Amino acid sequence: MAMSNCSANLALFLTGAGNATGAASMICDQFDSVSNQFLDTGFAVDSTYLLFSAYLVFAMQLGFAMLCAGSVRAKNTMNIMLTNVLDACAGALFYYLFGFAFAFGTPSNSFIGKQFFGLNKLPETGFDYPFFLYQWAFAIAAAGITSGSIAERTQFVAYLIYSAFLTGFVYPVVSHWFWAADGWAGAARGSNHSVLFNSGVIDFAGSGVVHMVGGVAGLWGALIEGPRIGRFDHAGRSVALRGHSATLVVLGTFLLWFGWYGFNPGSFTIIDKSYGPSGSINGQWSAVGRTAVTTTLAGSVAGLTTLFGKYLQTGHWNVIDVCNGLLGGFAAITSGCSVVDPWAAVICGFVSAWVLIGGNMLAAKLKFDDPLEATQLHGGCGMWGLIFTALFAREKYVNQVYPGRSGRPYGLFMGGGGRLLGAHIVGILAIIGWVSATMGPLFFLLHKLGLLRVSAEEELSGMDMTRHGGSAYVYNDEEPGANEAGNGGVNSFMLRSAQNKVEPGATVPAQV
Repeated sequence: MAMSNCSANLALFLTGAGNATGAASMICDQFDSVSNQFLDTGFAVDSTYLLFSAYLVFAMQLGFAMLCAGSVRAKNTMNIMLTNVLDACAGALFYYLFGFAFAFGTPSNSFIGKQFFGLNKLPETGFDYPFFLYQWAFAIAAAGITSGSIAERTQFVAYLIYSAFLTGFVYPVVSHWFWAADGWAGAARGSNHSVLFNSGVIDFAGSGVVHMVGGVAGLWGALIEGPRIGRFDHAGRSVALRGHSATLVVLGTFLLWFGWYGFNPGSFTIIDKSYGPSGSINGQWSAVGRTAVTTTLAGSVAGLTTLFGKYLQTGHWNVIDVCNGLLGGFAAITSGCSVVDPWAAVICGFVSAWVLIGGNMLAAKLKFDDPLEATQLHGGCGMWGLIFTALFAREKYVNQVYPGRSGRPYGLFMGGGGRLLGAHIVGILAIIGWVSATMGPLFFLLHKLGLLRVSAEEELSGMDMTRHGGSAYVYNDEEPGANEAGNGGVNSFMLRSAQNKVEPGATVPAQV
């Protein structure tokens, strides 16, 4: 119908009664209409892609929940699951009220945003609701990392306080530095703005912004709380407090792997963008695919390396170690996933496995207790990811992903000089300093107020029974230990199901 009307109207202009000016005007109007329809379609495609990526990243919360549940003892399952649910709920409220504004409230200054509180003035061009949802999913991921570090001994009120503070203020400020258009360390700043070493920090999807922030926050929480009761014996030897379900750990790992395809490739935020002549295959859609490939390779190689590395140490093929190694590889590649070649991702994963193994050995030596190895995995491997990117970022990819600045430095080992590495070292130090200066005092204050750690009696009995109204699992009273301890045997059975054992390498059983 529309085409027949157009033809009829055009025919009037092309007869003697018409004129060329009118015909040209009508034809241009039709082209404008078609062009606008293509623009609308492009916006719809990009918004759909971003929303789908946000859903994938949010699915990582389920992965975190399953990983945490399987990594703690059965008597604390209800507690850790509840904290994961509250990370999402509290994070939604406080990121809506404050966090998004502090992170992306432009125009602002280079330190902190100051627009869009409570999503005021949204939507705007480039700041629509899908973008908020995507960034909220990132914020609660950082909070979830920290909850793993302080699991099995932390009061529930402390979780609520730190989660709100982290998602509403601490994390958003860091994300503003590296990801906002006017952040002081952002690689995406325009050519009319000065950036760090004429480069900025290439932290594409958050090895530093998300993983290091969560890992450093967890470091301070675990240090101030101290290790769990029984984690180290009277002789100072490391005692393995095994998680109660390898099945849940593996399930959580695969869910996190699945969600990482929204975390890394989704960080492009748009997919309908060409890098070359129209009709070629050289576009953002290809970069999205490459990013998914580098993510896959880094995680897979890290998992395999951890498997054999830990076997050399212990003589066991341990699926938990493989899962943690795999996640460490993902955390490391998250920074440079879009700007490195697949072969470089293999190197990233290989080194990240040894970073995790070395971090765990150091933690045991220093008597540092992190039930999920979150500090070593996210903090240590995230730091390596930033260094890796500064070494292996390819010039072509850097200029595609961060266009508009001539002479931008790229990876040191790729011939790009040391300016990018210098920027990344500054970025690492800034993240450590900021999170330490904010989360450290918060955990210390909670500790002094008696709000951080549960009592020894509650910790030994398990927080599910003492704080959350009952066990996450129903046990048969006729199970072994049913008539022991004068309490129906529930706690006794739960403790038996997660017996403490000295870690491989100890020669004498521990007396705890």
